[in-house]
Amino acid sequence: MAETAPLKIDFVSDVMCPWCVIGLGGLNKALEELKPEGIQANLTCQPFELNPDMAPEGENIVEHIGRKYGSTPEQSAANREMIRQRAAEVGFDMRMGENSRIWNTFDAHRLLHWAHEVAPERQEALKKALFTAHFTDGLNVSDAGVLTQTAEKAGFDRAEAAEVLASGRYAREVRDAEQLWRSRGISSVPAIVINDQYLISGGQPAEVFASALRQIAAESAKQAPSSPAA
Repeated sequence: MAETAPLKIDFVSDVMCPWCVIGLGGLNKALEELKPEGIQANLTCQPFELNPDMAPEGENIVEHIGRKYGSTPEQSAANREMIRQRAAEVGFDMRMGENSRIWNTFDAHRLLHWAHEVAPERQEALKKALFTAHFTDGLNVSDAGVLTQTAEKAGFDRAEAAEVLASGRYAREVRDAEQLWRSRGISSVPAIVINDQYLISGGQPAEVFASALRQIAAESAKQAPSSPAA
């Protein structure tokens, strides 16, 4: 297959969403698999808050899941184990436990917006670093110190990250983006929007992403204008 124009992928997700870890891992595996076929993509992480009203002190995960979904502690534990296994399949070390906490992620989304402004090719690295900080290391990703340290690990300037957080920069941009995706019908994440036309929902396995992306790339190639004759 001849190389086509890169697919535009908007990965709408939240740092608190374990299925977003699985979805991004599956998507990455699919894109790697599709490289020999000439299928490439430009991926942008877009903001979505599962718990926009979460208090600064956060909430215990078992209490949170019980309150929000009515799950018993046993059901919550079983769900965490299933998620751990699915995450392991995409190479992610998921360590959620009964003492894990859910945090407010608005500042994390501001930092991700800044990352895309200054180095769009490294925004995804920051997203993955935030996933690791929260789900593997059990850190408070609403804390400015944790956020700036994570930004530095992803290759960004720590002092500039601190200035972004302290100044409140990009708050409006994040709110506007969140509203935009909700207005487009996104109510759960991960939501993977391709070429502003196609939606893949949930933490799908790599083969599901690969099949869908292959079809979309073929359709896009059909729609592309033909090059003028020499």
